[in-house]
Amino acid sequence: MTAKIGVITFPGTLDDVDAQRAVRLAGAEAVSLWHADTDLKGVDAVVVPGGFSYGDYLRSGAISALAPVMQSVIDRARQGMPTLGICNGFQILTEAGLLEGALTRNKGLHFHCVDTHLEVVNNNTAWTTEFEAGDKIYVPAKHGEGRFQASKETIEKLEGEGQVVFRYTDNFNGSLNDIAGVTDETGRIVGLMPHPEHAIETLTGPSTDGLGLFVSAINAITASV
Repeated sequence: MTAKIGVITFPGTLDDVDAQRAVRLAGAEAVSLWHADTDLKGVDAVVVPGGFSYGDYLRSGAISALAPVMQSVIDRARQGMPTLGICNGFQILTEAGLLEGALTRNKGLHFHCVDTHLEVVNNNTAWTTEFEAGDKIYVPAKHGEGRFQASKETIEKLEGEGQVVFRYTDNFNGSLNDIAGVTDETGRIVGLMPHPEHAIETLTGPSTDGLGLFVSAINAITASV
């Protein structure tokens, strides 16, 4: 079977086409999903991509989290569907209550557009089995509100239960504990601020390291069939 991975488009989404391309290069069928629809078209997994959905009004991701498509995603994700939020998608997943913590303005209030090395902390999620714990992956990051914040109790929980998935090696945005990405308790839902979909070919990105997330998801899908 060919895995089907849906990629959502909201008003203001910028990276949906890039995410679809990453899905195809990994070997799955990319399915376009529209924010105003509730039909997930039979997909096996979903990517909530980056951009500035709804212009980041109210808070980044706050409006998109209430979109019709997200109600379907929330239901399926809670049933175990692999779900990945990238940058604005990570913000949307936290606003939707699928992931803990919040993404706030960067340290110094600066927008950063950099290539950064991330350390893989948890390689047992649906999106990271292609890596080894301790691997460094080189991917782009571009955001103004990517500083991961949470209560002391939540940070202790995330660290204690292995829910930190990626850490910054440079922590340019001031995230607590250098956290760049987290997962839920099941390991099926993952969010990260940097952009693996921009690191799938050396012609267009700094490396091919990001492709591993999408291959991992395909493996998770086929393993559950």
